[in-house]
Amino acid sequence: MSESLSKRLNAALEGRYRIERELGEGGMATVYLADDLKHERKVALKVLKPELAAVVGAERFLAEIKTTANLQHPHILPLFDSGEADSFLYYVMPYVEGETLRQRLEAEKQLPVDEAVRLTTDLAEALDYAHQHGVIHRDIKPGNILLQQGRPVISDFGIALAVGSAGGTRLTETGLSVGTPYYMSPEQATGDRVVGPASDTYSLGCVLFEMLVGEPPYPGSTAQAVLGRIIAGGAVSATEHRRSVPANVDAAVRKALEKLPADRFTSAAEFGKALGDGSFRHGGGGGGAGAAATGPWRNIALAASAAVVVLLGALVWTAGQLERPQVERQRIELGSGFVGSSAEFIALFVALSPDGSDIIFPDTAGMAGEDGFRLHHKPLDQADATPLASLQGGLGVTFSPDGEWLLHFDEGTLRKQPLSGGASVALLEMSTGSANRPALAWLEDGTIVLEDRADYSMVTIHEDGGVVDTISTEAVTGRPLRATGLPGGGAALLISCQLNGSGAACPPGTPMLFLLDLEADTVVLLRERVSGAWPGPEGHIIYTDPGGSVYAAALDRRGRTLGPPIPLMDGVAAAPSAAEMHVSANGTLLYQRGEAAGDAANLNLPSWVTGGGSRPELADPAWLGGPIEWFALSPDESRLAMTISVMEEPPRVWVKDVSSGAAMPLTPVGLSTQRPEWSADGTRILYIAEDSLGNAHVQSVAADGSSPAPDTVWYDEAEDTWEVSATPDPDILVVRRGSTAADVRAADIGIVDLRDGGSYTPFAATPANENAMALSPDGRWLAYMTDASGQREVVVQPFPQGGARIQVSTTGGQEPVWSASGDRVYFRDGDLRLVAARVDTSPSFRVAERAVLFETFLFPSASTHRRYEVAEDGRALFLVRPSLARGSDTDLILVRNWFEEVRERIGG
Repeated sequence: MSESLSKRLNAALEGRYRIERELGEGGMATVYLADDLKHERKVALKVLKPELAAVVGAERFLAEIKTTANLQHPHILPLFDSGEADSFLYYVMPYVEGETLRQRLEAEKQLPVDEAVRLTTDLAEALDYAHQHGVIHRDIKPGNILLQQGRPVISDFGIALAVGSAGGTRLTETGLSVGTPYYMSPEQATGDRVVGPASDTYSLGCVLFEMLVGEPPYPGSTAQAVLGRIIAGGAVSATEHRRSVPANVDAAVRKALEKLPADRFTSAAEFGKALGDGSFRHGGGGGGAGAAATGPWRNIALAASAAVVVLLGALVWTAGQLERPQVERQRIELGSGFVGSSAEFIALFVALSPDGSDIIFPDTAGMAGEDGFRLHHKPLDQADATPLASLQGGLGVTFSPDGEWLLHFDEGTLRKQPLSGGASVALLEMSTGSANRPALAWLEDGTIVLEDRADYSMVTIHEDGGVVDTISTEAVTGRPLRATGLPGGGAALLISCQLNGSGAACPPGTPMLFLLDLEADTVVLLRERVSGAWPGPEGHIIYTDPGGSVYAAALDRRGRTLGPPIPLMDGVAAAPSAAEMHVSANGTLLYQRGEAAGDAANLNLPSWVTGGGSRPELADPAWLGGPIEWFALSPDESRLAMTISVMEEPPRVWVKDVSSGAAMPLTPVGLSTQRPEWSADGTRILYIAEDSLGNAHVQSVAADGSSPAPDTVWYDEAEDTWEVSATPDPDILVVRRGSTAADVRAADIGIVDLRDGGSYTPFAATPANENAMALSPDGRWLAYMTDASGQREVVVQPFPQGGARIQVSTTGGQEPVWSASGDRVYFRDGDLRLVAARVDTSPSFRVAERAVLFETFLFPSASTHRRYEVAEDGRALFLVRPSLARGSDTDLILVRNWFEEVRERIGG
């Protein structure tokens, strides 16, 4: 709709609805997101096309649409309102956040059979309800089916009837038709004015067929071609296209798609019943839809089938002709325990078997529990995953080439374990443990290639153990990330991340793809900016870039070169060093959908999370800064001090308004500054700075940027300082000295008095670690974390005089934060749940109540310093991945026989 029409519409609806933006446009109406001013809610306001409104007429349209207003069913989107305003005819429905079935099919093409049947059964129930109330939809199609929390809801119910009835013969004269060609019943296609419930049943059968097969039953390049096939085309069978479709489901679809309404189901409810009846059959069957042979005839049928298989095999061998397998897509659910918290979860922690039939994954999103990583096995033909008790603590799981064994690390030991169960076999003791999945590949010739985490070199060992050989990797000057064997053995693909000056992040141009030629003992660079690589069909390599795009390229193993890239697909969730996908040896693709965010995919942005643990909301949706590590809210909660790391530079302290505005740097380039804290009056920011020698001390800077340069507040030549906290007295600081590492002196908390040159007085100094301190708003109580009991707990002591420790947490605790009112201490417990402890501080300190608020293991945490804030209204500010805050679809998609599509792209 033009801008002038939009202004007219807003003016016509003034006082009732306010248009926010256009959501989409269909054949009959334009859809807008609008505010219902009276009821203070979001609605979908649909405006008939002007040419259609002129033909229909307001009086007839509004009279007919009343018949749909009383439909009340959980799978029918209700009608809120309708009316006329300045020649506009409109109707109002709830605004549903979610995707349409059309959007789902465009992304996945086909749905799992069980889900397609469940959706159709719900839709049939809704249609039957409407039919009993005398309402026919007349335009059932994927675009009119909304998916709300996994359940279907039919929209625009009866609108086609209202338009058709009100328009009369004049509608036909305009050339406009009611219904969508692909899903029209034959009686609609031939122009019948009166259609009954059987027409909706036919359209629903078309929708189910598309969910199962990937296209409507009668496709065509033009509307005329589609309508011609609907009227004259032969019977169709879903089983002929997809063998996994049960016989009763195929039979129900065929009956729903009969040409004559009298040959279809007597009601939509009967259609839904047949989908759940495993014994239902219809007609002579199609694609094997008939009943299975039984008794003595079964042996004859089996013998005949075997003969046919042999004959087909001979024909294929002699003629070289083989019908290509059907590409199938389905959504994979790993279970309620699975949440991908890391931008590299699929790439680093999930293993896909060579035949694409099994997945191994940790149920806690890559976070170790008391017994290490809890691994699960999910056969893709089963609904539920099974815990692998013998593999608890395993990391970096990889399948053997035959899929019978699992290779994994357990506390630095490389082990192989039968997938079917049984004792594991230790193959190699590594010189160091692994905090992440090491580069690891099991080649077809029995060679295992793995990363030695001690020096980032690559070594080999036989699958039965034995001598360890080191691969010459002079060309790889960084850290190996992932390895994948090439067919036949003798070589592997290696993804490596060249390290920047600080030895942490991947600088521009990396990660890189290398060829490890084991026979020649050489490593050759193939391509820059490659985050994942797998063997593909016809001698090609499939690889991803940091932006989530997937390519194929021909690999010349002898010449050690890679051909030009051939684009395959976009939209794979990606981080700078990994794309969320796997490709099995037989051409099965497993990936996670996501924005092609590339180098920004691993940003953790400040986001608000409510007490109910609902979806995070970005504090500033227009955020343009870099990756944040530490942050602190100002006392008035209006500004955010934070450290931002820009590529190739040490972290700097920045400040910005919480909800909007650009971030302003406060510390100079080249100086590593971190863990900012506000002064009590909000005018200055204290932080930890590291000099050129790596010595850490306390500096401060004016929060408004008015000071010409940072000033050193306190420097201890004998001990590094790693945390600082302000007190109501600007001359008194609380600091944490020492490290939490096991091989150095334990961390202690002390008080610094700046009035006498910066004297240091120990406050909490024991053989245990004390850190992550937080001072109460009135300055009378200091909360901090201690591991004196053997696990981290949050305790409180009187400040500054000291005294008895009062334990606040009970099942582990870290990162204490005080509420602004001083009546609550927040902390994360041993399971990384956010807990609010209500406390009384007068006449003495006591914990009155503890309440678990929500899970936080999706968000970054640290035992040394807090990684979140809590506002006075109870909202918590965390660092959150943009995909979680923006509600990106994190579903896992499995594509069987994907190599067929790849072959089409590469011309094979």
